[in-house]
Amino acid sequence: MGALGKKTWLLAACLLAAPAWGQADEARAKKIVAGVCFICHGMEGESSSEVFPRLAGQHWEYTAKQLDHFKSGKRKSTAMADMAAKLTPDEMVALGKYFEKMSVPTEPPKDTELALVGRYIFHSGNKFSGVAACASCHGKDGLGTSQLPRLAGQYASYIETQLKSFGKRERTNDNAVMHAIVSSMSQLEMAAVAEYLSGK
Repeated sequence: MGALGKKTWLLAACLLAAPAWGQADEARAKKIVAGVCFICHGMEGESSSEVFPRLAGQHWEYTAKQLDHFKSGKRKSTAMADMAAKLTPDEMVALGKYFEKMSVPTEPPKDTELALVGRYIFHSGNKFSGVAACASCHGKDGLGTSQLPRLAGQYASYIETQLKSFGKRERTNDNAVMHAIVSSMSQLEMAAVAEYLSGK
């Protein structure tokens, strides 16, 4: 077999093996979710309580990064540090991809007037208090990027808690820009943005 033939054979073998590896990763992720994650986050990332974030539809890169940060201690959480302690990097990726494939529940905001205030702040910021528009980083639909979280459809109380954590410098593993922005936000603005995003 010539060099070209060997390369062609190797490429074909890799392409044939790829679906099997993908299925193995998903099977492993599902087993981990069924053993541990489902208690708080549900089997499909829908979450059992507003205290815990919805993981359904979240970018896999972001989820894997957070798991890595929980394991290393960059992001503080006693519960999550224990959960992530035994995860390998490929399992973190597999879990991220598993949850990203799940459909995101959509619910209308509980407080429509508060959500309207949040809509304005999210898209336009608040020039009077110096709060920047959230959409400039997180996208006009709140869908984020591979490096920034999907916020659309997330529980309002969870988003508000995270904003407060950024403001108190209790959450320090992510972008320092968040500290600067949240330091200018009032509690009303945090609650309003969170309420708006929960209904997206």
